[in-house]
Order: sequence, then structure tokens, then C-alpha cells
Amino acid sequence: MSKESIFWLRVGAVMGFLAVVFGAFAAHGLEEPLIKLYGDQTKKVMGVEIPATQKYLADFKTGAEYQMYHALAIIALALVPASIEGRSRDIAGWSFLLGILLFSGSLYVLVLTGQTKLGMITPLGGVFFLVGWVALGISAFPSKSPNED
Repeated sequence: MSKESIFWLRVGAVMGFLAVVFGAFAAHGLEEPLIKLYGDQTKKVMGVEIPATQKYLADFKTGAEYQMYHALAIIALALVPASIEGRSRDIAGWSFLLGILLFSGSLYVLVLTGQTKLGMITPLGGVFFLVGWVALGISAFPSKSPNED
């Protein structure tokens, strides 16, 4: 396994571990902080007023879910055969990592602090996720024709 593959395997494992930690926190430790932070506030979601705590809990869980999906994608990158490794694989890895930091990270901070301006960063993380998936797809195409050595 190449050094780059080992790097991506480690990054994916750390991001997956943290996704489980954040998901467990959402399931077991977030209720009280959300009640303290948002109290009786409500948010309109799809035309329906719901407790802000419910909306922000869902947002936090979305961050953890997307983090896990992309941690697994990073691990998949680490397992790409050496014959098709290339620049697009690294672009995919860095894009997935930046997507996690910006998308999931901004959701975590937004929910835990109430700083809604951070919501402007979240779509940028989503764009990095999209770039990562395109780059991953491109990495599946060999850079040389099959007859070249």
C-alpha cells in the first residue's frame, strides 16, 4: 500500500470514528444543551412550526451522517488499486475532507452555538462533496490506454 493510501486510510478512519462520536452525542448528550440554548423557540420547516431543538438535533445528525458517508468514501479511496491512483484520487480525498470540515463542521458549530451565520459555509462544504464525487469518478478512468506500459 502506498504512503498516500495509508494517509487516506488513516484520515478516513479518524473521520469515521469522529462521526460515531458525534452521532452518539446527538443521540445521548445533545438534548439538554439544545434545550438550554433554544428553549421554547420554534422554527418553520416545510411550512410547519416545530421546536427549534428538534430542527437543530436533525441538523446535527445530518452533519454526522454526511461525515460518515464521506469517511467511508475516503477509506474507499485508500483502497483504490495502485494502477489507477492519480491526481484525481487526491483531489477527491481532499475535497471529501474539506467537505466534512465545512459542511459537517459548520452544522456542528451552528447547532452548538446558535451562530446562524455559519449556515453560509455549509453549502460550500456541499460543493466540496460534489467535487470529490466527480473526482472519484474520474479516478476510475485510466490515464493511459490499456496497451501502454
